[in-house]
Amino acid sequence: MTGLRPRHAESVVNDALRDSRVVVINGPRQAGKTTLSRVVRASAAGQWVSLDSRQALDACRDDPTGFLGAYDKPLFIDEFQRAGDGLVRAIKAEVDRDSARGQYLLSGSSRFLTIATISESLAGRVRIVDLWPYTQGEADELGPDADTLLYRLFDESLSLIPNVRGGKLGRSDYLERICRGGYPEVNDLRPQARRHWFDSYVRTITQRDAPEIGRGRHIGELAKLARVLAARTGQELIVEHVARDAEIERSALARNYLPLLETVYLSVSLPAWSRNFTSRAVKHPKTYIADPGLAAHLLGVDAAGLAAPGSPALGPLVETFVVTELIRQAARLLDPDVTLHHFRTKDQSEVDVIAEAADGRIVAIEAKAGRTVSRSAIRTLASLRDRIDDRGGRFVRGVVLYLGDDALPAGDRLNILPLSHLWRPPAS
Repeated sequence: MTGLRPRHAESVVNDALRDSRVVVINGPRQAGKTTLSRVVRASAAGQWVSLDSRQALDACRDDPTGFLGAYDKPLFIDEFQRAGDGLVRAIKAEVDRDSARGQYLLSGSSRFLTIATISESLAGRVRIVDLWPYTQGEADELGPDADTLLYRLFDESLSLIPNVRGGKLGRSDYLERICRGGYPEVNDLRPQARRHWFDSYVRTITQRDAPEIGRGRHIGELAKLARVLAARTGQELIVEHVARDAEIERSALARNYLPLLETVYLSVSLPAWSRNFTSRAVKHPKTYIADPGLAAHLLGVDAAGLAAPGSPALGPLVETFVVTELIRQAARLLDPDVTLHHFRTKDQSEVDVIAEAADGRIVAIEAKAGRTVSRSAIRTLASLRDRIDDRGGRFVRGVVLYLGDDALPAGDRLNILPLSHLWRPPAS
């Protein structure tokens, strides 16, 4: 498959332009932001400028107000974060004078607007749309009904047991998908070319993007820090352990470098989930490399290595695959609006993902690397279900995603599903 693949986020961005004065497409470098904004621009008849151009960047930094005034609206600005706070404040002044919707579409490769002093500038005026690398459904061009498991889990009227479209996938196919990841440029590359691409990608993130945003003594060691985090993908983030292995002072790591890698979308984290009904919840977040293919590359493993008996990377990378796909699905959800967490108690009772809707409904998801599912995995979900039910909560469903073939009921509101159900559309 080659060519331009439709993105789920296109409709989200178009809706946002109808409702907001400023729309920001944020996401990792090479996730397809520029391509998506050009597609949207084609229908909006807007003007386009990229701040990857040194001439345009210098002009914007020197006189951001004059720079904006040189273009008609709507104006599409690519890599807008490179111009810094001055551009954001100039845009704020423009949209405060004119409240029309859809004036600016900005795209950038960092969470620039999460910086407090900058986010305050556009508060109430901006809609942020996260664009991640391809979902599996986008990579396979399965259409708008693909990548909807998270939505369907919250719909209590739907059965999860009916088949999804397509045949069964073997274990080797799953492992290849994990190592490929979702970056559009990687999708059609052979493994050797993929390794070269990932090498270049990590260099660009750690030697250009991160230094533009962060300043510190250890900027040159970010590539090493990325590998240290890859070795912990799917684990709770214990800052002391990461600081020791990365050889970075603990307070600087926590204050500067870990947030910096999230700002440039190299890593993501799931906060711990708890309710008042338990005081035993562990509060550490879990950390993940933001794409399973990138994680596999940083770990130096390929599909053949993952297939080897006892591979220590298999379980963490399967979990990383599931979590990053769910993050991508959550980015397109407005109803229900969903936040993702992990759950673990001091007695080691653990659930990989807790998805919580704004109205308090709960879905629990476990990722398993085997071709079968143990009874203990089901018992863990059942225990969480019962805790939530006993305390007046709203547990909707629990599912175990695994590398086997069969979709099976596993108890009251519990199911076992093949991993392919994560992205494939329902058969009917």
